[in-house]
Amino acid sequence: MGKKIKIGITHGDINGISYEVILKTFADERITELCTPVIYGSVKIATYHQKTMELPTVGFKIIRTPSEASDGKINLINCVDGELKVEFSKSTPESGKASFQALEKAVSDIKNGMIDALLTAPVNKHAIWSDNFRFPGHTEYLESHFGKGNNAKSLMILVYDSLRVALATGHIPLADVASHLTKQVIAEKLLIFNASLKQDFGIVGPRIAILSLNPHAGDSGLLGREESEVITPAIREAEEQGMMVFGPFAADGFFGSEAYRKFDGVLAMYHDQGLTPFKTLAMENGVNFTAGLPVIRTSPAHGTAYDIAGRNKASETSFRRALYALLDIHRNRTGYKLVTANPLQKYYVDKGNDNVKLDLTKDDDLND
Repeated sequence: MGKKIKIGITHGDINGISYEVILKTFADERITELCTPVIYGSVKIATYHQKTMELPTVGFKIIRTPSEASDGKINLINCVDGELKVEFSKSTPESGKASFQALEKAVSDIKNGMIDALLTAPVNKHAIWSDNFRFPGHTEYLESHFGKGNNAKSLMILVYDSLRVALATGHIPLADVASHLTKQVIAEKLLIFNASLKQDFGIVGPRIAILSLNPHAGDSGLLGREESEVITPAIREAEEQGMMVFGPFAADGFFGSEAYRKFDGVLAMYHDQGLTPFKTLAMENGVNFTAGLPVIRTSPAHGTAYDIAGRNKASETSFRRALYALLDIHRNRTGYKLVTANPLQKYYVDKGNDNVKLDLTKDDDLND
């Protein structure tokens, strides 16, 4: 059996359901047979949640660094003030600061190779916003740390079994979507999506559907020209690069007719166009995956759920699925790197003479 991967888990917003779903997940001791978890948070705050909601007791091993983590244990690094007051269902500066401190520490450790992947519990975007965190979400924050040096761009993918929905534009106002959609942006997202479907999900020759921006796919220009002037040219460019892309499809009937079942991935043009049908289909089973970066990060597809925080009503299903998805993606990516690391060189055969000659002096791009 291979070495267990070490997963950094940030505790998210302490006033929401994050600790509840973490505690419920790790109450099942079999989880530690799959990985070595390292929770970034506070044992005092975790204990407060456990006692307040009468949740199953989870035993933590308190460590200072991931190097001290033990297999078979729920390891925890105290990286926030344990005396912080938990105020269920409230967005407070203190809860936002605690969210950021855990995330900052986990990101530092993954940069230093001390953990292998990252699972983030939900945060409140208003609470975490500060001089240190001026991003609309985890995705953009992680890209700022892991994208620039590697010239990598992030892509949000929502995952539920074989349904994978990616977003051409992310956390921006609806009024700004059309101005942000360019041929270059869509082509870039398709390139990331296609690569991720191959290396992270193990799909050979992925089929990607592209949704339209306007009603009825623009209705031949009567309801908008983005389909003909922006989206279709991006599709043509992707096809020229060998991708199997289709569309643009009118978004209103695409999910209702179950057309999504014919594809390995769906690229939506904006946030709610993709997430509304996704969450309707996935309910509490969805997972948020940040593709395109050298680090692997997943998260449950729900938010802080302030409306039920502290009431022992939250389901851990999405968090548990985010953990399983992370393990699958890590395994797929590791396998993909192995099989593509040293590709065999092509042989060129000169059949003009009786004696066959092999010309090995030429190099081909074998990683198309």
